Amino acid sequence: MTPAPHSITTELILGGQKSGKSRRAELLARDWLAQSADHRAVLIATGEAWDDEMRERIARHQRDRAERVPGLQTVEEPHDVAAALARLSTPQTLLVVDCLTLWLTHWTMPLGVEAMNFEQKQALARDWKAQAAMFLGAVRKSPGPVVLVGNEIGLGVIPMGREVRAFVDALGTLNQQVAQACSRVTLMAAGLPLTLKEPC
Repeated sequence: MTPAPHSITTELILGGQKSGKSRRAELLARDWLAQSADHRAVLIATGEAWDDEMRERIARHQRDRAERVPGLQTVEEPHDVAAALARLSTPQTLLVVDCLTLWLTHWTMPLGVEAMNFEQKQALARDWKAQAAMFLGAVRKSPGPVVLVGNEIGLGVIPMGREVRAFVDALGTLNQQVAQACSRVTLMAAGLPLTLKEPC
């Protein structure tokens, strides 16, 4: 699956697990690198290895990316993605953020959140809103192309737990906000792209 050629400015790629969303982002980065010797591509990875399975998953993704897109550099940033965007973005650099869902998880469901009292949870929510606002501002101000990868998880049954329902709501809100900030939005299913929004 090769993306149709187009001028990349900002693109949100949504999809379910193994839908092809990360592969599409990698192919966009590969095509960007092929356009000019002056072009760079950087992946801002938000995943953290909190258990053995996740460590192996991250290692496997790193190996696969290195084979598919050798020129794609990786920067690990699970929390302050807004600062990473502002620091790394240039007109010649394509940035890929993969993924928004894990980034939201680190902010809204961090390790130890169960032990937090009400005031601590309220402070965490305020911190997340501020971080999300800075992130959206950084996307809009980016002088170079930005590709954002996230999960669409709101198509299944309503979750039973209160915290999981709150997370699904928060992710849906984030996806809507990011879609508004991006000039292109693509939904991936079974490796196939469906364009939801195109530049005017």
